[in-house]
Amino acid sequence: MRRRQFLALLGGMAIGCPADVVAQKPDRVRRIGVLTAGSAYGQRRAKIFTQALQDLGWTDGQNTRIDYRWASSDIEQIQSIAKELVGSRPDVLVGAGSAPTAALQQATRTIPIVFLMVTDPVAQGIVESLARPGGNATGFFAMEPSVGGKWLELLKEIVPGLRRVAVIFNPETSTGGTSYLHSVERAAPLFSVEAIGAPVHHAGDIELAISSHVREPGGGLIVLPDAFTASHLKQIIELAARYRLPAIYSILDYADEGGLMAYGTDVVDLYRRMASYVDQILKGANPANLPVQAPTKFRLVINLKTAQALGLTVPPSLLDRADEVVE
Repeated sequence: MRRRQFLALLGGMAIGCPADVVAQKPDRVRRIGVLTAGSAYGQRRAKIFTQALQDLGWTDGQNTRIDYRWASSDIEQIQSIAKELVGSRPDVLVGAGSAPTAALQQATRTIPIVFLMVTDPVAQGIVESLARPGGNATGFFAMEPSVGGKWLELLKEIVPGLRRVAVIFNPETSTGGTSYLHSVERAAPLFSVEAIGAPVHHAGDIELAISSHVREPGGGLIVLPDAFTASHLKQIIELAARYRLPAIYSILDYADEGGLMAYGTDVVDLYRRMASYVDQILKGANPANLPVQAPTKFRLVINLKTAQALGLTVPPSLLDRADEVVE
C-alpha cells in the first residue's frame, strides 16, 4: 500500500471511530478521603499534604479529588464523619491521629487506610505488626512514649526550680496518654520532680486541672498530643499564662501560638512521607505489605516572648539547640 493511501485510511478510521479508540483513554479520577482535626493546624497540614501529592503527580481537581473532613474531639462526631467518608467509596482513606484512624477502620476493613500520628498502632489493633501490618491500614506512628522523659528534661532545663509537673490529656481521645504519663513518671525522680496525671474530659476540667497545680511554687505543665487538647489549645495557653505556669507542648505549632516551648515530630516531614504511601497505594501497592514507619525528624521550638512574660531566662545552651525561636 502506498504511503498516501495508508494515511488516508488512518484518517478515515479516526473519523469513524470514537476518540477513546484512537487516543489513549485518560485514567479515572482517584478519590482520597481525609479525616483530620478541624483546627487551623489541620488546614495548614492539608495544604502540605495536597502539595506533596501534587509533587508526586496527583493534582487535586485533575487526576485526583481530595475530600477533607474536619472533626472536633467528640468521638461520636468522629465516628459519624468516618462512616460518611467510607460511604463515598474513596480509593484511599487518610486518618490523622489515633481517634480518626480507629473510626475509619471501624467503618471499613477493605478500603486502604494510611494513618499518621497514631500511638502504638499494634496495641490498638490497627495493624498486626509494624513490619507487616497485615490488614487494610499502614502509615506512621507517633512519638515513642519515652519522649515523655525528654519533655520533662527540657522543662526542667528552662525552669530549674521545677518541683511538680501536671501531665494533661483526655483519656478518651488520647489513646497513648497513659503511656506518655508513665514515661514522665519514670523520668521524674531523675530530675527531683513529682509527676501528676491530670486527665480532663470537658472544657470546664481544664481550668481546675491547671489552677489546682499552682497553689505552691515550682509547678509546670506537659500538654500531651490529643484531639481534645488541640481543640482547646487557646484555652490551655491562656490559662497557663494567667496562672504563670511554664508549659511544654508536644505539637510544634503550639509554641507559635504562645506556648512556652514545644518538642515533637516534624509534622511537615510526616505529611510528605504519608503522601508517598498514598501514591504507592494508588499505583497498586497493598497496605498490608507496607511497613509502619516511625518519625525520623524532631524539632524544638522556644517562644522567647512567653518566657520573658513568665520571668524565665532561657539558657544559651538551650537556645543553641532550638530549631526555631519565636521572638
